[in-house]
Amino acid sequence: MTATRVREAIVAARRLVVKVGSSALTSAANGLDTSRLDALVDAVATRIVAGGEVVLVSSGAIGAGIAPLSLAGRPEDLATQQAAASVGQLALAHAYAESFGRYHLTVGQVLLTSDDVARRAHYRNAQRTFSRLLSLGAVPVVNENDTVATEEIRFGDNDRLAALVAHLVGAEALVLLSDVDALYDGDPRSGATRAIREVGNASDLDGLQIGRSSSGLGTGGMVSKLAAARTAAAAGIPVLLAGADDTGRALDRADVGTVFHAAPSRLSARRFWLGYAAGVAGRLHLDDGAVTAVVHQRRSLLAAGLTGVDGDFLAGDVVELVDPEQTVVARGVVAFDAGELPAMLGRTSSELPANQRREVVHADDLVPIGEGHAARGRSA
Repeated sequence: MTATRVREAIVAARRLVVKVGSSALTSAANGLDTSRLDALVDAVATRIVAGGEVVLVSSGAIGAGIAPLSLAGRPEDLATQQAAASVGQLALAHAYAESFGRYHLTVGQVLLTSDDVARRAHYRNAQRTFSRLLSLGAVPVVNENDTVATEEIRFGDNDRLAALVAHLVGAEALVLLSDVDALYDGDPRSGATRAIREVGNASDLDGLQIGRSSSGLGTGGMVSKLAAARTAAAAGIPVLLAGADDTGRALDRADVGTVFHAAPSRLSARRFWLGYAAGVAGRLHLDDGAVTAVVHQRRSLLAAGLTGVDGDFLAGDVVELVDPEQTVVARGVVAFDAGELPAMLGRTSSELPANQRREVVHADDLVPIGEGHAARGRSA
């Protein structure tokens, strides 16, 4: 598929997720900028009035709470971040309700922690909530629940959250709005860089020097946006990365920014949850032969290919599978407790008890992960 066709697919998408960052909505000096928010809502509402469905993933709660609490800038400690989010989330939700109200559209606020998608039952419940909100004509406005999220259960940035939500709601496209108008092959502030308008596969990103945002208001940056775009694209969702100042063109013609080609087939909800959303309880270390079998031949992981085990997990938990260079190559549901596996390392099926299950991770419960695509889970 050509870049033009990808852009056309984004324009034609009936349901899409739009993510906007803190720097596009707030400033450290003045807090929430309602004129910027209204401009965003104008573009989103236009898409909805034309017959589309939009889920808006919005940062900005902490930034919106900075000025009312007379803070000098974005707080670094978790308690003050949560306090700022508590104040700012109310202001942000009210501003969205007022702004979408100009188009007679109702807003539904959805606050999530990573636990809400890491646990399968919670993940399915979130799917039902989004489905019902959209069927009722409401505009879901999503944010990480910064008020109660702890370091252990944070998404870390709303870019990753947007990629997860895009698959969760069955979106046909993901639009990431940034304070940078495209992906560049270096720091765009240097003036000697080139905008990359199309990313067809991982090799298109070889050698890129990607930096973080310098606004001081967000937790992401281009690194997190790139990771989110690759996660969504790998799951079968086309992605547009564009500047927040170009929101109107991004949603109307998609002729700005950088497009990421989607994988040919879309992952099922279960396989996407397993590969990108589920919490991780440990790691299995594989030899080169096992990596080939798991990643390239899509076969089950057997004990003969295991070289090590990390973590304290139980049968049925999700674990990462790593190659000899410690790169995550897959995730899967392990069939044994952590304490059972050391005695099985490197043993062939004929060397195991006759009544013992052969597959450590069955192929049906295993999802290969491209380099750099592994999602963060709870640590082992």
